[in-house]
Amino acid sequence: MSAGTVVLVGTVLFAAGCSPTGTGLRDGGPARSDAAARSGAPSSPAEPAPIRTAPSGKPERRIDPVALLKADPRVSAEVKRDLKPCTGKEYPVDVSYGKITGGSVTDIVINVLSCADALGRGSYVYRAEGGTYENVFSDEQPPVYAEIDRGDLVVTKPVYGKSDALAYPSGEDVITYRWNGGKFTEQDRVHTDYSNIDGGGQPAPAISQKN
Repeated sequence: MSAGTVVLVGTVLFAAGCSPTGTGLRDGGPARSDAAARSGAPSSPAEPAPIRTAPSGKPERRIDPVALLKADPRVSAEVKRDLKPCTGKEYPVDVSYGKITGGSVTDIVINVLSCADALGRGSYVYRAEGGTYENVFSDEQPPVYAEIDRGDLVVTKPVYGKSDALAYPSGEDVITYRWNGGKFTEQDRVHTDYSNIDGGGQPAPAISQKN
């Protein structure tokens, strides 16, 4: 996978939720959102800043995810065009921090959601490289949501049939990726078919496909 390099934005802003119950940015582990997402207003990308890290390896300052996405040539024009606040300065963005690429600096997982229904529109992983953040993974086939799980990247994709309501997908694919030193490779794929009892949403036995 070719990787585009993105310069880290100097001004750092915290994320806030479109939902009043949002908890903001997360450090490591799953960060899946069931409501509208969190983020802060973008800052100007004119002044790049070096990545400073705490002893734990986590960035001393949390990055501005909106500015990072907008400066990334690998993020589609469609996602950038629709990357607007849900209300006020609240952007539909979820951010997780965790080490999933074996580097000394914490990696960043960003999910872009829709304001109306919080469905994942794009998922991205950024790895620190020489004072900048490099996009090393992207998935812009909605609905999609990525999270960190025990050092792996886990991507979840609801599966919809032709007559499925938005709230009731027919099933779900859960794909586990692992960093091999240069890129993420698929390690495991689990597909779950939901039953149609009470409108759907009830999982049937899953079928796991390992590579």
